[in-house]
Amino acid sequence: MTKIRIAIQKSGRLNQDSIEILKNCGISIDNGKDQLKASARNFPMEVFYLRNGDIPQYLKDGVVDIAIIGENVLIEKGEGIAFDLRLGFSKCKVCLAVPKAVEYPSVTYFEGKRIATSYPNTVKEYLNKQGVKADIHIINGSVEIAPNIGLADGICDIVSSGSTLFKNGLKEVEVMLKSEAVLAVSPKISEERKEILEKLQFRIQAVLTARQSKYVLLNAPNDKLDEIISLLPGMRSPTVLPLAEEGWSSVHTVINKNKFWEVIDELKQAGAEGLLVCPIEKMVL
Repeated sequence: MTKIRIAIQKSGRLNQDSIEILKNCGISIDNGKDQLKASARNFPMEVFYLRNGDIPQYLKDGVVDIAIIGENVLIEKGEGIAFDLRLGFSKCKVCLAVPKAVEYPSVTYFEGKRIATSYPNTVKEYLNKQGVKADIHIINGSVEIAPNIGLADGICDIVSSGSTLFKNGLKEVEVMLKSEAVLAVSPKISEERKEILEKLQFRIQAVLTARQSKYVLLNAPNDKLDEIISLLPGMRSPTVLPLAEEGWSSVHTVINKNKFWEVIDELKQAGAEGLLVCPIEKMVL
């Protein structure tokens, strides 16, 4: 039986989030401790646990068909590899940083300066667009210490909260790109495996849509029903059911979580009562 081969990071937060989204897609994976390859019990899939930085090459060579990988790594090492979906987790920035004491005028500060990074291709492309030439020092590992030991005038690294920069006496000065986990596809994927990929994409999209939504139930007086319904950004049309108490109805709908509190406030002002908010596990549109 043909199986789609997916690569995920073998350890760390990206590993946990990748396993979680596959689990939410109803895919059960039999994997033991320190296992580098596993099969799904209920979906035609093999999972390869790899170093994050090695995944782009596996995609290029067609050893794996798809991968859940940080967009920043794909940009740095995965030239020619397309990604299909943004997955909404493992968000970070790739930034240039300098010592706190430096008076930073603009990106021209880096002209002729030394930059320590494990993202040399990303830095070079960014600086080239700005017309700036710098000396790139490639370091695999913690680069934050480089300015403190005189190895570099600044660094380029991924930034999540910024606490690591702060602890090492650095400040963020340029955001080169914003990154999150993506579903990347090998240019060598077969047509047969593309059919399996479409099924996986459908499931992932249902999970992602659900994560962005809340299911809302509320009670509304019938004389305010039209006004309340006009406030609801439902998928197509809210469900309205009569209550046992005459003159009242129950309204069911879905609200995007980013607009949730704004809509809830408007509903209350319009006369809605007894609002019940529930998480959604899957949404198939």
